[in-house]
Amino acid sequence: MNVAERYVFVVEWYDPNASLLRRYDLLYYPVDGSVEMHDLKNHRVFLKRTPYESVHLQDLFIGNRVTIFSRQLHLIDYGDQYTARQLCNRKEKTLALLKPDAVPHAGEIIDIINKAGFKISKLKMMMLSRKEATDFYVDHLSKPLYNELIQFITSGPVIAMEILGNDAVNEWKKLIGPANPCVACTDFPETIRAKFGTDSVRNTVHGPDSFATAAKELELFFPSSGSGGPVNTAKFTNCTCCIIKPHAISEGLLGKILIAIRDAGFEISAMQMFYMDQVNVEEFYEVYKGVVAEFSDMVTELYSGPCVALEIQQNNTTKTFRELCGPADPEIARHLRPGTLRAIFGKNRIQNAVHCTDLPEDGLLEVQYFFKILEN
Repeated sequence: MNVAERYVFVVEWYDPNASLLRRYDLLYYPVDGSVEMHDLKNHRVFLKRTPYESVHLQDLFIGNRVTIFSRQLHLIDYGDQYTARQLCNRKEKTLALLKPDAVPHAGEIIDIINKAGFKISKLKMMMLSRKEATDFYVDHLSKPLYNELIQFITSGPVIAMEILGNDAVNEWKKLIGPANPCVACTDFPETIRAKFGTDSVRNTVHGPDSFATAAKELELFFPSSGSGGPVNTAKFTNCTCCIIKPHAISEGLLGKILIAIRDAGFEISAMQMFYMDQVNVEEFYEVYKGVVAEFSDMVTELYSGPCVALEIQQNNTTKTFRELCGPADPEIARHLRPGTLRAIFGKNRIQNAVHCTDLPEDGLLEVQYFFKILEN
């Protein structure tokens, strides 16, 4: 490895104290995993070169977010031509769409996506209007199954994801298999459609055929303006809130946690990935300030990367969702409640896999915070 080799990215960081979006050059030295930052506005060194074990070369691609010393940095561009030439072909993004018949198997499919090496950078459970469905299926207008496709895709919630990976468009198409699940079962039995599909309409998942189509479809589900797009599926009734924490997302545990929640008999009625900043997290956790000794560390964890918020329907009269989560300390949970989410997936009191609403009367307020206030 070239000792002098370095890669440069332009990154943005939202400074909550000044309410400003600040821009830096982020330099990464692969020889020792060290990082350095330069303030682009003031033309000065912001962070001297220092080793930082939590950032790796595979994390550095346009559109991704990395956290360095509690600052969540959004990589928006290459900082020089050398970096652009060396790294521009490494990562690609595409749409992974779970159709209504796939939603009950969302945990298994997301687990397959993670194990295949994809990174989920956006995720939202949503309901498509007829107009959104016709926009999505505009290229199928002349096909015999067109009306059936429109009817099915609007019959229930879908889960849209932006996934990132090497040659993502082609690799995702390989992973999902042929459009006809019968053909998939025969010729490609390990594919998603072979495992979960029924017929050419109810074939569980969709993937764009080209990079251009992927860009167009991602814009439909996740508009670049940051607003609009299909509505979320939150019901705001008889509900409680669950947040799957950033460490669990980065460790590839999202699918497994969704499976555990479903298998415990709980319905997930809304789901969305959020990138929170310090101000949002402190506002959300305000009730714990001055009460919980680890408050500062709790805040840092929740904005250290993407989290996934869930609206859980509290229909189970024999067991509350909080009981499924278990004690806040995973070590205690493993001794007293070994079957709980925190016992199975948690690491310590801060990285304990999930947040859940403590008081029943706060469930709706927490759900509204994510699915009404933050989304808007």
